[in-house]
Amino acid sequence: MSGPTRAEYCVIACAEAWRDDGEVLASPMGLIPSIGARLARLTFAPDLLLTDGEAMLVRPDGTPEGWLPYREHLAWVTGGRRHVMMGASQIDRFGNQNISCIGDWERPKRQLLGVRGAPVNTLNNPTSYWIPKHSRRVFVERVDMVCGVGYDHAAGARFHRIPRVVSDLGVFDFATPGRSMRLASLHPGVTLEQVREATGFELTVPDEVPATREPTGEELRLIREVVDPAGARAREVAS
Repeated sequence: MSGPTRAEYCVIACAEAWRDDGEVLASPMGLIPSIGARLARLTFAPDLLLTDGEAMLVRPDGTPEGWLPYREHLAWVTGGRRHVMMGASQIDRFGNQNISCIGDWERPKRQLLGVRGAPVNTLNNPTSYWIPKHSRRVFVERVDMVCGVGYDHAAGARFHRIPRVVSDLGVFDFATPGRSMRLASLHPGVTLEQVREATGFELTVPDEVPATREPTGEELRLIREVVDPAGARAREVAS
């Protein structure tokens, strides 16, 4: 079996977001997070619950295993029993996320998705982020509009937590005294200089930055033969 690709390291990094979560509802948004959530369920997070996005709980192969009516889903959302992994058009040093617009809100340069459910997600249950193309356009000093709520805006929010941000360059968290973004690991082949050059604010960087965890042989087999046999992951993150 050939060695892991960059995309497969990203899958592992996303999967690790749900480690030790227990019986919570995983809500991965996007291809790599979805592969990661299914891999986590098949390996180290067997209690993780997956949904089809409508009213069914599903197994990793997509077959139904339970019913989750919308009223129950909302109770989970507002009670800290869901862990979302969203995307971000912009994210800043405190984890504020923007998916609404670029530029001034009254006269934006570009209209995006809109705020949608980001405030509820971030204030009421843990939220991680997946950024497939790490750049200064995404990792900004200050987001143009706060959609997902960061640590500097979340005082008193009982279930607010941002476990990790995963990009195609590395893994980031907020394990600092001021809750600003910290470089937690680098994907193999990526340098600290590359990350700094692609980030629009000063990251907290530990004295020694570990490498992102390598997938085991069994995890690679599951990714390649069971979860994503068509290799769609490589279209989102090139080797």
